[in-house]
Amino acid sequence: MKKLVTLLLLTFATVVAGTAQVTNQRLFDTTGFIPEHYAERIALFATQKLPKHPIVFLGNSITEMGNWQKLLNDSNVVNRGIGGDITYGVLHRLPEIIAMQPAKVFLLIGINDIGKDIPGTVIAHNIATIVQRLKEGSPHTQIYVESIMPVNPDVLNFPQHYDKQAYILKANQLIKAAIQPLQVPFINIHDLFTDAKGRLNAKYTADGLHLTQTGGGYEKWIAFLKKGGFL
Repeated sequence: MKKLVTLLLLTFATVVAGTAQVTNQRLFDTTGFIPEHYAERIALFATQKLPKHPIVFLGNSITEMGNWQKLLNDSNVVNRGIGGDITYGVLHRLPEIIAMQPAKVFLLIGINDIGKDIPGTVIAHNIATIVQRLKEGSPHTQIYVESIMPVNPDVLNFPQHYDKQAYILKANQLIKAAIQPLQVPFINIHDLFTDAKGRLNAKYTADGLHLTQTGGGYEKWIAFLKKGGFL
């Protein structure tokens, strides 16, 4: 009987240890949605001649699709958007941003993290880490963190794994709280683009996720940044 009890205790300990090991594993994917595009963009960035102390727009496809130089009529603007990117991807490529010693950085990231079900607390922590590393590596840079934008699942061709509006709202709250001690502005562009139901206004989008280049969304965005004194 004593041997049986010992065996049962050992078996129980093994199961508990195994369970603890599993729960300590990362339970979400930390690779962006389009890794091959990420690699292509990084390779392209390496070939570009950069202005001194540029204004950098940093983020995912919503940033990549913006013609920021034209919108601002300023050749000193650099687009560092990568379609499909997540907070982990931005963290990985921060050395290139820091090397520019930019005058300003406008960061918009997180919707693809949400599409991958990365917890809002992790998204907020990663964004705070991005800000902290930028401040340390380029102390004269003005950093602006922009809220995650709304989505609209009723628009044709909407990718359903982004149908998480409540998740977006919570993540924005967490991001705002996480960067507050770092004393950088949190710019609420989420509410700039919502309709009466709190969704992404259909007039600005063709898929419920991205802004179209001809719908006036990017122009409205720039006007909002200028009015707020950020540009």
